[in-house]
Amino acid sequence: MFRTLFGMGPKVDLKAICANGAMIVDVRTPGEFAGGHVKGAINIPLDRLPQQLNKLPKSKVVVACCLSGGRSGQAVSFLKGQGYEAYNGGGWSSLDRELNG
Repeated sequence: MFRTLFGMGPKVDLKAICANGAMIVDVRTPGEFAGGHVKGAINIPLDRLPQQLNKLPKSKVVVACCLSGGRSGQAVSFLKGQGYEAYNGGGWSSLDRELNG
């Protein structure tokens, strides 16, 4: 229930998805991003996502993250509506631990 509440859907193997070339998009503010982020992630704040879709090729899977999973859930809903394959990675620090152990 908690995963659904935050738009995360069923549990997926994010490590495998990222290993297969997914883009990690951190949708926090630039200031939050500067304070720490997943290695290799790009920063596109949630409120700028519609204007910066050109940075995300539709041929790439997108894993969105933020502080707790709320904003990334919104980003995933938007991206799916635009035809992207997208997953909610939740909070950036827990995603970083999942990917980099």
